[in-house]
Amino acid sequence: MSRRKHRDIPTPLARGRARFEAWRRTRAVGARIPQRLWTLAVKLAVAHGLNRTASALRLDYYTLKRRVESTNAQAGSATPAFVELAPPVATPRECVIEFEDHSGATMRIHLRGCEVPDLVTLGCSFWSGE
Repeated sequence: MSRRKHRDIPTPLARGRARFEAWRRTRAVGARIPQRLWTLAVKLAVAHGLNRTASALRLDYYTLKRRVESTNAQAGSATPAFVELAPPVATPRECVIEFEDHSGATMRIHLRGCEVPDLVTLGCSFWSGE
């Protein structure tokens, strides 16, 4: 099985790899990866997949997976900033209902100013011939 070539990596992943490599060249031995780079890695993993991102950035797959899951859990528990309340749907004042069966028989109902009947029951009784 051949390995992916450097040119096969999407541009955002290649940029992320360059940022990680620049940090690795200048870091002190034993230094932890900064939060800004972990944030970038999580965003890239969401967009391009965990395995592909972990390989491109040379990160531990399971550590990246935990961070992605942690971010998703925090996002899911956040209180929404905006909630839209829709007005109740008004019932139509007038409507026409038409039924037709396989033999071509039709039934047309014109309703004015009343509640819409149970259309499923009405259709079943029409099609069964009751």
